[in-house]
Amino acid sequence: MNIRTAKSTDYEVISPVINEWWGGRQMAQMLPKLFFVHFNNTSFIAEKDGKVVGFLIGFLSQTYADDAYIHFVGVHPEHRKHNVGKRLYTEFFNVVKEYERKFVRAITSPVNQGSIAYHTKMGFEIVKGDREVNGVSVHTNYDGLGQDRVLFVKEMM
Repeated sequence: MNIRTAKSTDYEVISPVINEWWGGRQMAQMLPKLFFVHFNNTSFIAEKDGKVVGFLIGFLSQTYADDAYIHFVGVHPEHRKHNVGKRLYTEFFNVVKEYERKFVRAITSPVNQGSIAYHTKMGFEIVKGDREVNGVSVHTNYDGLGQDRVLFVKEMM
């Protein structure tokens, strides 16, 4: 497997498969092309045999000098459990350390139990919210009315 930085043309490959990789959930609108154009140095593509099998879109916060943010991560369903996600996260963490960022942040939907489990396994802590859903602390209306989110933070050593 090869991990490389993202380029703008990766959008045309990834955008059409996002909803499929998410089991039919409508997620493609959450990842516009601008992320592939403006965040190349902190976004990564995993390829195997010349085909995209995963991606991580992240960036360094312009507002908070200690923070980096993971916006979107996807792994082809047939390549899950093969360390694709771990390799992508590790690559992002390495860049974050180069820029001396102290924290990596991410969010997910409370219904995405797989994402919640994965982030906690990767060493992220859940940021205490204002209510609980299925035993998980969430931030009510974080992304708009009815759009509750689980917030994560990982301290970089």
